[in-house]
Amino acid sequence: MPVYKRILLKLSGEALAGTATFGIDADRVRTLAREVADVVAGGVQVGVVVGGGNIFRGVAAAARNMDRVTGDHMGMLATVINALALSDALEQMGIPTRVMSAIEMHQVAEPYIRRRAIRHLEKGRIVIFAAGTSNPYFSTDTAATLRALEIKADVIAKATRVDGVYDKDPLKFPDAVKFPEISYLEVLSRALGVMDATSIAMCRDNKLPIIVFNLNTPGNIMRMSMGEEIGTVIS
Repeated sequence: MPVYKRILLKLSGEALAGTATFGIDADRVRTLAREVADVVAGGVQVGVVVGGGNIFRGVAAAARNMDRVTGDHMGMLATVINALALSDALEQMGIPTRVMSAIEMHQVAEPYIRRRAIRHLEKGRIVIFAAGTSNPYFSTDTAATLRALEIKADVIAKATRVDGVYDKDPLKFPDAVKFPEISYLEVLSRALGVMDATSIAMCRDNKLPIIVFNLNTPGNIMRMSMGEEIGTVIS
């Protein structure tokens, strides 16, 4: 039985690239879509925010000398591409979705309207929030936190390449120590970098818990929604 009624799932753009360094791996997207669909079938309402790193980092060399605002706008557009890819994979499985974009592009996605997003969720549709907050200087972590608060999600599920929050990068340091639970303040004071400081502070101020878990373990999204003790809880 799910312990959460509504979750905001934060995926990195790299999650859609699979083993490649950039681009979209169709098989990986289908696998992710199946896991998300299973969670929705279990009665959980799911909103998704996907990053754009798999596409934008592919052109990062060209963006190196760009104006920051222009680069951020390009990154937002990359998230729209990823949102459409995930939406298509879900729709092919018969799962109704809506892509809602913070930047208006009527031919491609619905404009983001908070009440409409909540209505979609209540009708069992997966809502994929694209284009960040539409403002430069804000990461997709911050966008995910903002959307989670707006739709009154019970938790932010932050899917990563590692199985929680560590005192240092476990991919580089084999002696890294994992925290089963950690406070917002400790994440900020230790500068652990699991999410950017703005999003952690927003979660702290609004008492919104974050679960950080490994996306590469099959079934982890379902385990997280069922309340199993996986990853790290930031609260």
